[in-house]
Amino acid sequence: MGNRASEVAALLKAVARQDSPPQRIVVVGNGSPLPPMDETVTTVELNDNLGVSGGRNAAIDELRRFGDVDVVVDLDDDGLLIDSEVFSRIEELYEDDPGLGILSFRIADEEGVTQRRHVPRLRASDPLRGGEVTTFLGGGHTLSLRMLDQVGGWPDEFFFSHEETDLAWRALDAGWRIVYAPELLLQHPRTSPARHAVYYRTTARNRVWLARRHLPALLVPVYLGTWAALTLLRTRSLTGLRAWGGGFAEGLRTMCGRRRPMRWSTVWRMARLGRPPVV
Repeated sequence: MGNRASEVAALLKAVARQDSPPQRIVVVGNGSPLPPMDETVTTVELNDNLGVSGGRNAAIDELRRFGDVDVVVDLDDDGLLIDSEVFSRIEELYEDDPGLGILSFRIADEEGVTQRRHVPRLRASDPLRGGEVTTFLGGGHTLSLRMLDQVGGWPDEFFFSHEETDLAWRALDAGWRIVYAPELLLQHPRTSPARHAVYYRTTARNRVWLARRHLPALLVPVYLGTWAALTLLRTRSLTGLRAWGGGFAEGLRTMCGRRRPMRWSTVWRMARLGRPPVV
């Protein structure tokens, strides 16, 4: 969004140091102009801020036009790759597993600490334990282009919040695997998602849209009831709760896109992986 020029420059230097160089590099200006960049970088300047989903889709569209990309690596503009072997490890993991759809990075701050919310499983005490999971981290991840061809891209209408879960559920229902690979490290400043002005509203609205779009009818009230209770227990801001309530109502009354409830076999698969789609 044009406010992290030094961080973007540092990230691009870290990408250039990778032992397996990327085929293409795309940087998106999400409703903002971009500074001059090296000729190896393709820039896309969007007229409007299309949110997380819209910005990522714009990058994927640009990569598709080249026709020589198999796997997309998404990195937050304030993240930093510490190791130089990240991309070669990604290559190895995809070569070894044709059914691998998504890889989730480990995110840690400058002190090496991983926040609980950055571990893509319910049991988050050990951020170094990798394996198959049911969701992934937006700050650092990879996407198989073959998977995207099958299940579609990011949900543009979500703008911000739960867009990863929407894509993850579609991938799982299509039979793809999502793997948390903690050896793929992205250093990222310690932050709170509530720093974004739209956080409470879009979190609630998109949570309702997720349920309406993807869950079997029996699970919709269970999922939404669970998260409503958790929100009431966790949220200390009255202003935040009001915004959350408004977003929840918005999610119920507005169009959420095409409804394609996941198969019960997918629900069971997610339960076996430790996170059934009720929490």
